Amino acid sequence: MLWSKTFILIAVGAGAILLGRGAIAFVLGWAFPGLGHWWLGERRRGLLVGAGVLGLFLGGLLIGGIDAVDQREDGPWFLAQAWNGPIAFVADFANERLLQQDPPRVGELIASPGPALAPGGPPSEVKINIYKGVGVVNDIGMLYIALGGLMNLVAMLDAASRARRLAEEEA
Repeated sequence: MLWSKTFILIAVGAGAILLGRGAIAFVLGWAFPGLGHWWLGERRRGLLVGAGVLGLFLGGLLIGGIDAVDQREDGPWFLAQAWNGPIAFVADFANERLLQQDPPRVGELIASPGPALAPGGPPSEVKINIYKGVGVVNDIGMLYIALGGLMNLVAMLDAASRARRLAEEEA
């Protein structure tokens, strides 16, 4: 759970930099993609940001499965995915509870295929869920979700800078 602590530190640090309305727009943009722009009155921009980020997130889940969001096994990827907002943590929680328990609530555990496992050789000691994404398809799903998170981070910073600009114009 090192990654979640790292994410919290990054979020708190960024929030401390963006004081006032900028911090509110930044946090709202993380809570739900596009909400920071919506709060500033830029409804169309907020809808477009939300549609883009959520489209990448849901597309990644459809391509790679729920296993595409995995804080424990894919920590560096999760750092980018976490910027999608709470939905990334919900997907990680669902992955943890549905696929990675022993016994899992969905599917069954089988011996992990690996390069050292020759046909007819002894089964692997590592067990994986039959619904766990493996191969390039899972990687593409992870990439979509990570790109959605990084896109949302840019949108959050944009909302914060627009809020700052609006505050300066009002003063």
